[in-house]
Amino acid sequence: MYRQHALFFRFSGIKKLTFVIMIVSLAMALVSTIWAVYLDSFFHDVAMVGIFSSILTLISFFSYLFFIPLIERSDKAKLFSLSLLLFSFNYVLFSFNSSFSFFVILAVLITILSTIRITSFGILVKDFSEDSSLSKNEGMVYSFRNLAWVIGPLIAGYLANKYNISLIFIISALLFFIAFIFFNLLKISDKNKSKKINKGIFKNLFDFFKERNRTYAYILGGGVNLWWSLIYLFIPLFIIRNGLNDLWIGYFLFVVAVPLILFEYPFSKLAGKIGFKKMFKIGFLIPTVLVFACFFIPNIYIILILLAIASLGLAMLEPTTEAYFFDILKKDEISRFYGPYNTAIDTGQFIGRIIPSLFLLFLPFKSIFLIYGLLMFMMVIISFKIKDVVEKNDK
Repeated sequence: MYRQHALFFRFSGIKKLTFVIMIVSLAMALVSTIWAVYLDSFFHDVAMVGIFSSILTLISFFSYLFFIPLIERSDKAKLFSLSLLLFSFNYVLFSFNSSFSFFVILAVLITILSTIRITSFGILVKDFSEDSSLSKNEGMVYSFRNLAWVIGPLIAGYLANKYNISLIFIISALLFFIAFIFFNLLKISDKNKSKKINKGIFKNLFDFFKERNRTYAYILGGGVNLWWSLIYLFIPLFIIRNGLNDLWIGYFLFVVAVPLILFEYPFSKLAGKIGFKKMFKIGFLIPTVLVFACFFIPNIYIILILLAIASLGLAMLEPTTEAYFFDILKKDEISRFYGPYNTAIDTGQFIGRIIPSLFLLFLPFKSIFLIYGLLMFMMVIISFKIKDVVEKNDK
């Protein structure tokens, strides 16, 4: 037993990171499953849930830019570790809170912490990867992460339906603390610090968009997150509004994650060999067609099935959009531009939340399928414009 334990701790840095992020992702999957319903308990209005979520994405957007100097000069492993501990503490507070004002404060804190966690972890993955194996490693990380997103919704849906949402926050807090302990036991360290610290927040963002291929990578990365706003914010409310219970949210999000865990790793390896451009075209076309079809279908069960099938296209996109971005960067640009790139998460989520929410103020719920269809079709068009990259990794 000891020999097996010792062998595990001799695993490569990327495998250790993959295990830790799987625990973190399970915690996030639990909370994300019930998050829209939790917000709805305060607002009691779909449009207001979307508008408030959009405000949080704006805060996240500026946080990515504000923390660029901190990311550049710091040990990324220490930042990631601290974010895990603070997440655990905040989720404990969520579980006991019933005040709207305190909820807003906690939501803002979690949003800010997320930017540090995501940026520091992404750079750790890059720093522990060879250039020729980056897309493969990204695929492995995303596959194990999505394993947690398969399990998490089922657990959260069952617990929310049988017990209460507070229990889910407690379990998620415990998982974050376990990830914090385990990450520190692994003694992962990243001393790759930038010699030149770029403190000009808006200059960094302006310089980022000076280069066309970085801009396209940004838009496509945002397109992926735009889609997940539909799946994790609006569809849970769509399920509830159609008379189904919390357990159905868990079932749906479970099925959505299955194509990701099955296909992200092989698709990421394939993208490195045949080029990213083909993968992006097909990956965005699949959800475009299927979400348009949802508008014309009256049966909620068929709609949920089509949206789950659309995840096959997202399996082509999640790890490959980030790997593509790293591949078009120079090594000395990573710490400076990875933060601005991650604002694509918030830009995509903001667009994917605020535009449908504004339309929902005066249009029926199903109109969001047409809106998302148009937005995803724009991503298909952008996919034709990018510079192709082939890693040619045969390992």
